[in-house]
Amino acid sequence: MERRTFLALVPANLLAAPLAAEAQPAGKIIRIGWLGNVPPPPAMAPVIAAFMDGLQQYGYVDGRNLKVEYRWAMGRDERYPELVRELIQANVQLVVTAQTPGALVLKEQAHAVPVVLLGVSHPVEAGLVQSLSRPGGNITGVTNQLGDLDAKLLQLGKDLIPRLSRIAVFWTPTNQGSAIGLRNMQTVAAKVGIAVVPVSARTRDEAEHAFSALRHERPDALIVHASYLGSAELIQIREFAARTRVPTISAFSALTRDGLLMSYSPDPATYYRRAAYYVDRILKGTKPAHLPIEQPTQFELAINLKTAKTLGLTIPPSLLARADQVIE
Repeated sequence: MERRTFLALVPANLLAAPLAAEAQPAGKIIRIGWLGNVPPPPAMAPVIAAFMDGLQQYGYVDGRNLKVEYRWAMGRDERYPELVRELIQANVQLVVTAQTPGALVLKEQAHAVPVVLLGVSHPVEAGLVQSLSRPGGNITGVTNQLGDLDAKLLQLGKDLIPRLSRIAVFWTPTNQGSAIGLRNMQTVAAKVGIAVVPVSARTRDEAEHAFSALRHERPDALIVHASYLGSAELIQIREFAARTRVPTISAFSALTRDGLLMSYSPDPATYYRRAAYYVDRILKGTKPAHLPIEQPTQFELAINLKTAKTLGLTIPPSLLARADQVIE
């Protein structure tokens, strides 16, 4: 679904962009910051392209009248304060981020700089905004609503493995959104009698410790949080799952394109494209506090058949028929 949606929107956006571009003051360069964990992996290319295409629709063309200042923490959350200072010194007019730790630092240290969220999972629970309808402060944007998908992920796990009784969750303790997601999953799983085994793999050594624990716990499936996207540890998780033939599930379709078995999630290309609307409104003078945070309306089930073959799994026909995206 994501690829078809993206391709279908390109012609209209290319036609609309020149008209919108005329409204931008000649010679004026808009400077925005992008605060991220790691540079986007190839699986995120269509998503990043959707955001940049959305900006172009409003007349902001990278390299012409738009300059994006990229800053990456490279898996080290303690670097966010330094990176935020760099963005402020670069005189950015706003910052976009998909990282809860980075967004919290922006809230604490960059009160005068507007922030647009690119699908942060729990903006209210993490303390980023007062509410979705009335964000307050300098932060707004889109949320990916991952906190509402736990029951769906568990049901998909049962559709794949009817005997499912124990599931491991790879989470990131330093990421507040990931921590909230783990607590939510534990609550939902307890109601349906499924045990949750929390494991973390922020470093190679920590990953090896986690895999050792999982060999003892013998979970029926692994859930991987979006905080692992683009990390070196994701490769280790995929290799462990292949060796032990344990299915992997996530709430972020880019992880399925990156080798996990299955995901159920909002379409990230859609909400990244929508984030461009917030950038445009803020650059034209609207305060973030006056822009309600939007939730996604499109969701997709993605299944990686190549990974299923590696795991020696046969996807039930009823589950495969429901898939919006099949990767072969």
